[in-house]
Amino acid sequence: MNWRLVFRLLGMLALLMGCCMVLSLPWSWPAFGQTSTFEAQSLRGMAFSILACVVLGSALVVVGRRPHGSVLRKEALAVVGLGWLLCGVLGSLPYLLTPTYRLPGVPMSIADAVFESISGFSTTGASVLTQLEVVPDVPNCEVAAADGLIAYVPRSVLFWRLFTHWLGGMGIIVLFVAILGQLGAGGKALMRREVPGPIADAVRPRVRETAMIMWSIYLAFSGILAVILYLQGMNAFDSLCHTFGTLATGGFSTRNASVGAFHNRAIETTLIVFMLAAGTNFNLYFVLFRHPQGPGSGGVFARFQKVIRDPEFRVYLSIVAISTVALSAVLWFAGSYPTLANSVRHTTFNVVAVITTTGFGTEDFAAWPVFNQAWLLLLMFVGGCSGSTGGGVKVIRFIVLFKVLVLEVERAFLPNLIRPVRLAGNRVPDSIGRDVLLYVCLIGLIFAVSWLALVGLEPAQQWELAGRPDTSRLVDCAGAVAATLNNIGPGLGVCGPHGNYTAFSEAGKVLLTLLMLLGRLELFAVIVLFVPGFWKVQ
Repeated sequence: MNWRLVFRLLGMLALLMGCCMVLSLPWSWPAFGQTSTFEAQSLRGMAFSILACVVLGSALVVVGRRPHGSVLRKEALAVVGLGWLLCGVLGSLPYLLTPTYRLPGVPMSIADAVFESISGFSTTGASVLTQLEVVPDVPNCEVAAADGLIAYVPRSVLFWRLFTHWLGGMGIIVLFVAILGQLGAGGKALMRREVPGPIADAVRPRVRETAMIMWSIYLAFSGILAVILYLQGMNAFDSLCHTFGTLATGGFSTRNASVGAFHNRAIETTLIVFMLAAGTNFNLYFVLFRHPQGPGSGGVFARFQKVIRDPEFRVYLSIVAISTVALSAVLWFAGSYPTLANSVRHTTFNVVAVITTTGFGTEDFAAWPVFNQAWLLLLMFVGGCSGSTGGGVKVIRFIVLFKVLVLEVERAFLPNLIRPVRLAGNRVPDSIGRDVLLYVCLIGLIFAVSWLALVGLEPAQQWELAGRPDTSRLVDCAGAVAATLNNIGPGLGVCGPHGNYTAFSEAGKVLLTLLMLLGRLELFAVIVLFVPGFWKVQ
């Protein structure tokens, strides 16, 4: 392991985190209308957080000065795995150093802060915070008050919380590669570990150019969405924050009731469109928007046809359409909503929010019929497309898995059959099919083991205090594991769309934090960190 190189890159990543935190400072300045002592304390806390990033980053850069060699496979895995852990720890400082309260008068613990930070960067959207908005003053509350109002989370922290979504959506390491052009082949190794999906055609030979293109598309979509949301009635703060959560398919909100707090169909429709866009493979946007190369490359229409014919994109939209129709019908016949239009409205939003792993909510689907809840639980495992900001197993893996299973069934009665698995006319290497089978089986195993572990870690008394029967632990823990492993955020029961994760024990939150990292980095970049042989010097 080239430790000097690893330390140097981690140090530069810490410095990048400090620079990103600077953008949160203005939201506590008087110019933005925040004049209370509460916000002044948050300003100091954010400043100390930035200072900690700069000091640690500078120290790591000094330790790793004049490194030899380049970033190889082991160094890439170490930088990606340790880099996400480092960002999660540094990102938790604003929650610890500012007056941020998990419950009225109850500050966040280290486990709470790291949980919230990793949830932001991994675009999971699971939260331990119970009160995001300013509310009327309540008696016997020790939180600083201003003008008869109470705040539990400073605006600068709310902004940082949503901004971590945006940074983690396209990928901290992808941004890192885009900024540092001198990584060369090492940047390609880092990108291969960061860009999700089993087929790595996202990484073009000029890796820095690829990273710049992906971030340019991401920035363009973000700017367009922020403007639209502002024109539809959101203020500047809410429009920026919900843009961060939407394009990153994260799901954090500035409101307790999430998107449902706005009661605006136009906003919901806009978010549906952009959630679907964020869950789409970003390589398709490169195909659609790139300048034609050569006389035979075709125009915009030809490129649009190529995007529409992409098998993963078509299956992705088909799953959304079928799920919306089926669940809307169930809600309508069950009488959950007075009109079919309302059933379709809320079903469409929540189906898109779940399959893209965004996690925004307009309604508490934990109160829907059990059939709908089971369907949404399965959609949590499907996730978005490869190369998107969405989590989950990814649609492309299920397509490959289905084709492999069909082929194996045919070989059961035609043992001499020789026919490769094909996708969009191209042969899928046997190694890809094997990797997909391994990944899906590993996801299932991790889910089962983590579910049992979480049920064992959570004491019955904890659930009684939360007002939940002990038998609900099975569903609550299953929903929590599925939601964090697939980077969705809201699960079922106590951690549903209108709930949170504050009822879970400290040990349970540590486990769920690890699951968020496993899901975001697609298992192996985290698992190798626990293998002793990985750290041996060769």
